[in-house]
Amino acid sequence: MKKMFLKIFGGALMLTLIITSCKKTTDVALPPIGGFNNAGEVGKNDLVAYIPLDGSGEESISKTSPQSTVGVSFTTGKKGQCVSLTKGYLAYPAIAALSANTASYSVSCWFTVYNNKTDNGGSATMLVSLTRPNEWAGNFNMMCETGWKAVDNDTLILKGYLISREGNPATDSGQDSRNEPSKGGDQAIKLASTSTKETWVHGVISYDATNSNFLIYANGKKVSNPEWEVRSFNSNPLGDLVFNSGLTRIVLGAFGTNIPGNGTTESWQVPMTGKMDEVRIWKKALSAQEVDALYQLESAGR
Repeated sequence: MKKMFLKIFGGALMLTLIITSCKKTTDVALPPIGGFNNAGEVGKNDLVAYIPLDGSGEESISKTSPQSTVGVSFTTGKKGQCVSLTKGYLAYPAIAALSANTASYSVSCWFTVYNNKTDNGGSATMLVSLTRPNEWAGNFNMMCETGWKAVDNDTLILKGYLISREGNPATDSGQDSRNEPSKGGDQAIKLASTSTKETWVHGVISYDATNSNFLIYANGKKVSNPEWEVRSFNSNPLGDLVFNSGLTRIVLGAFGTNIPGNGTTESWQVPMTGKMDEVRIWKKALSAQEVDALYQLESAGR
């Protein structure tokens, strides 16, 4: 009887220790990164679209699903699941939160794309585009110049491109910003995926109307060429963005003209082959500190 009691007591004690141990582990709060507990807190008040790509293409704030998809499947991603594209894309209908013009904008996403001229048809790769009717380039775009480097070079060239109405009479002004590896330093990103390895990159483009700065970040660091960062029109700072159409439709992985009924596709406009995860859009310019915190938090699965 005594042995039976000891067995029962010992088993109960062990179970209590296990439960207590588990509780302590799960109840421990992780320290903030950059003042934020998770990625959703970064620029929270100005976040207008979030597409986690965690098994579906739904935009989680408006609950909007893509109206058309091509070459899409879902697989293990940087954070949970991600979308895998084979010369594919996700095209969304109008989202009300993106319909008004704004002074500043930022876009972020994780992606891996094969840096091979042949794989991408010798073209740039469009990652995220906020489209214009019947045009290849949207009002606000994050791209990679994948047609510039062969696979054995392994150099990723990120690019931001926006189009704002400027002058009198107003005309569309295309505004570039991109990293330039030939300048050296952090602009030479040796992070492209190849046929034998896959590398995830966290990209951010950010336009700040207060100083007309159009910046590019990769993995938490600024990589844009300073010669391309300050944007102007007729020697005047660009200032607030003004678009010739409502900033409404998101396309992931393709140029606007790849979408049926939205203009004529040219040969160099090839949809993306690669993967994408955690797409976010803000009506504000993210600071360098926010970009770094976002990168670290999402890297940690937070």
